[in-house]
Amino acid sequence: MCYFNTALFLDERNIGMEKIKMQERYARHLMLCEIGEEGQRKILNSNVLLVGVGGLGSPIALYLTSAGIGRLGLIDDDVVSFSNLQRQVLYGESEIGQLKVKCACRRLQALNSQIQIDTYSCRLSKENAESILSRYDVIVDGTDNFQTRYLLSDVSARLGIPYVYGAIREFEGQVSVFNMPNGRTYRDLYPNESELCSMSRPSLGVMGVLPGIVGCVEASETIKVITQCGELLSGKLWTIDLLTMQSSIISF
Repeated sequence: MCYFNTALFLDERNIGMEKIKMQERYARHLMLCEIGEEGQRKILNSNVLLVGVGGLGSPIALYLTSAGIGRLGLIDDDVVSFSNLQRQVLYGESEIGQLKVKCACRRLQALNSQIQIDTYSCRLSKENAESILSRYDVIVDGTDNFQTRYLLSDVSARLGIPYVYGAIREFEGQVSVFNMPNGRTYRDLYPNESELCSMSRPSLGVMGVLPGIVGCVEASETIKVITQCGELLSGKLWTIDLLTMQSSIISF
């Protein structure tokens, strides 16, 4: 059985209601031997950048915020539209036409007022990528195009920052973790950039719950990267097909 000493989690120099609330908020993490006090401290001190706050980004942002990520960066230049509401669970009808990062920030701060949220209402580019990514410990992929993923891969690999990757289409999704020590990169999985980027854009159709499932797996891998618990999807690709409910892990 796993035991944890709650007294150790409290800062003896500043024991008060806020510390007690923090202890209560993250009690279920503290009960886990694999996370516990040390792991939760790592989460509270972590800096994570989420690139894209759409279908994948919505569940990722919600669960990382709930987990207590100390500082969460959100980058997206899009606004909320009616077609988003079928799967982008961060947003509501009253926010149509508003910047996603601003709406997401309000929702996430309401969920957990103790975390810091940085917003970037711009598109990630070769000009700004290194400047933005270098401020964070982990990069999480909520994007929907190959060009941005190659940019994320190249810059994060050069900076030595772990990159949690996820992608969806129609009923299928996949997740992997790149740039771990002696680990693989996105280019190892998809080496031919020109061929991939020249492909015709796949159908925009997607089952509404799919990004929720895949995004939750990305959030889980992010927490595992930070707390160093469990076995990461480093050098492995997790896939799922919701039509058949078949799931697999492929080593590469």
